[in-house]
Amino acid sequence: MSLTLVAVVIALVLGHVAPTLAVSVRDYGWYRRWLQWLDARFPSDGFWRGRYGIVLALVGPLLVVGLFQAALDKPLLGFAGLLFAIAVLFYAWGPRDLDIDVEAIVSASDPIARREAAARLALPGAAPTLDAPSLVESVFRNAQRRWFGVLFWFLLLGAVGALLYRLTALACEEDAADLPIETRGGARTLLSILDWPVAQLMTLALALAGDFDTVFSAWKDNGGATLQFDAGFLAAAGRASVRTELADEAMDYADHGVIAPGVLVAAMGELPELRDAMSLVWRILLLWLAVLALFVVAGWVG
Repeated sequence: MSLTLVAVVIALVLGHVAPTLAVSVRDYGWYRRWLQWLDARFPSDGFWRGRYGIVLALVGPLLVVGLFQAALDKPLLGFAGLLFAIAVLFYAWGPRDLDIDVEAIVSASDPIARREAAARLALPGAAPTLDAPSLVESVFRNAQRRWFGVLFWFLLLGAVGALLYRLTALACEEDAADLPIETRGGARTLLSILDWPVAQLMTLALALAGDFDTVFSAWKDNGGATLQFDAGFLAAAGRASVRTELADEAMDYADHGVIAPGVLVAAMGELPELRDAMSLVWRILLLWLAVLALFVVAGWVG
């Protein structure tokens, strides 16, 4: 567990201090070519073109990573396995930097540039929108897809889990390959299953890091208490949390004499919803890492 925490921290830090390296390393062209090869190799109806066909795309890469993960677990007191875990986690993270994409929207000089920046934040298949609630939802969904999904399955299954999540997410993208409809549908179902526990834990952390009653109400009202594999409750909880945060900030500014709407907007900055959404996402991440650190300390004490 301690090596897992070290791998997570190093991969996170490396991604922020070396963004150019991250962009150059996170190339999934080989996976898209693999999907295209499978589609050409099995042109007729069969397993590949069925609901479970995505298994064929995943089993090869995951088997290779799993063998390396098992082989490198013990050598050099686990140091070789640690380096391998860092490399895979760093590779599966993102692939784009969420902070940079959000900042590009906030700092855009005109509506056209802002819409282009919002397009980089939109999930595959979704049209970019500039209204604040949709942007907040995009921040939380991207945080789940770029950060927390990879992190959760890495903590659970190691390098295999991180790559499983990333490759499944890539198979659901419209430009991944011209996949058969049933195969892509199966990939989306698998991704929904992988996303569900991640969204639940993110929502729990959001409740602890923000307004618990607000998050709990949004979670319950949007199906969070059901066993349906639909993570829409996370976006609803995120929007509700941001509204609460902004209301609290407005009250604080009013208490300090900032009452005029124009002055209030200047004080809070442009698109404060995005700023607060990113702040909440970072709080969730820090809370996850704190809980992981507590497990490590408990293991040492035990």
